[in-house]
Amino acid sequence: MKILLAHTFYRSSAPSGEDAVYLNERKLLEEHFDVVRFEKYNDDLDDSTLGKQIGLALSGAWSKTTYQELSRLIKQTRPDLAHFHNTFPQLTPSAWAACQDQGVPVVQTLHNFRFICPGALLQRDGKPCEDCIDGSIINALKHRCYRDSIPTTGAQVWTIVRNRWNGSFRNNVNRYIALTEFAASRLAAGGLPREKITIKPNFLLDTPAMGKGEGGYIIYTGRLSEEKGIKTLLKAWQQIDSPITLKLAGDGPLRQELEQYCLSHRLNVEFLGFCARQNILELVGDALLQVVPSEWYEGFPMVILEAYSCGTPVLASRIGSLNEIVQEGETGYKFSPGDVESLTSTLRSILSDLDSLKLMRPTVRQVFLDQYTAECNLARTRKIYEQVIENTPANARV
Repeated sequence: MKILLAHTFYRSSAPSGEDAVYLNERKLLEEHFDVVRFEKYNDDLDDSTLGKQIGLALSGAWSKTTYQELSRLIKQTRPDLAHFHNTFPQLTPSAWAACQDQGVPVVQTLHNFRFICPGALLQRDGKPCEDCIDGSIINALKHRCYRDSIPTTGAQVWTIVRNRWNGSFRNNVNRYIALTEFAASRLAAGGLPREKITIKPNFLLDTPAMGKGEGGYIIYTGRLSEEKGIKTLLKAWQQIDSPITLKLAGDGPLRQELEQYCLSHRLNVEFLGFCARQNILELVGDALLQVVPSEWYEGFPMVILEAYSCGTPVLASRIGSLNEIVQEGETGYKFSPGDVESLTSTLRSILSDLDSLKLMRPTVRQVFLDQYTAECNLARTRKIYEQVIENTPANARV
């Protein structure tokens, strides 16, 4: 089976987890399929002025250049199926049209909510926002949801509206892949055809060794920013009387403020800064617990998969996909998002019975082995490809 794999890489100055997920999937697929790449790099784009930013945003609706380039590549390579990841802003829905016009069925992985939300994240001011689902997409203009600008937001609104009106979202994609049932529900509520959405979670390319959880600390790994709920975590930790250390592995715009907060309140918190992935896996494997206190709609956090792979239970906020991924009492625990008292109470309960965390570790590890390995992902992906090709009439294919 020959697969055309397409992706637009984010700027290196603003690295995205989507790029990492794409690279992992590309490596896996190239080991098992004949893969043709069609890739663009946003580092190549000039957005140094507002006018150029508006132009780039508008070009996200349709690209004649992309249509022509991809049409030529399809004629040269004759793939059985095209699988897209990030299409913004260079690939655009015109890439789907090029595939359909050449008889190549299209699979589109949805890492975010860009096709229903001009800001892509269903987030505003660090909190969930569904104004464009519950009401008019014009709400995005009022809130300046893309780059805090009415013109650039307007361009994003136009991209969504145009591809709704011309039927591109419904007709030019044979199968959408959402990472969770929660994401699928929001995408469908925002107008994508639910019957075309399949669930396929993220995965880890490798299978790390199981950790022992004997480090005597709790860990948070990730960006130190408002929407991640890190302030809620520290306020709750302030209420915890325990010799156990809270370690924060990561960096971000709140670091200086958080360090000052911990210093002034004499909190038992250690800031580790940025850590290489292998160090992260070792830290998470030795941790008693991984905390994911997010206050926005995460996609499918790799930090949870890394914790599961090491057998480390997860304490997560009960919001969006996190509520779905973490199973209460089986792979971890949950608390109300942004609720200091809820988090404090849950932490106290967990720390009063550390033996339960140890007993949970084999189950956590087994959940990873059963659901989130490269082998699991390959089987799911192959099944999706086969179904899409089978359901595409032979006379419509290349």
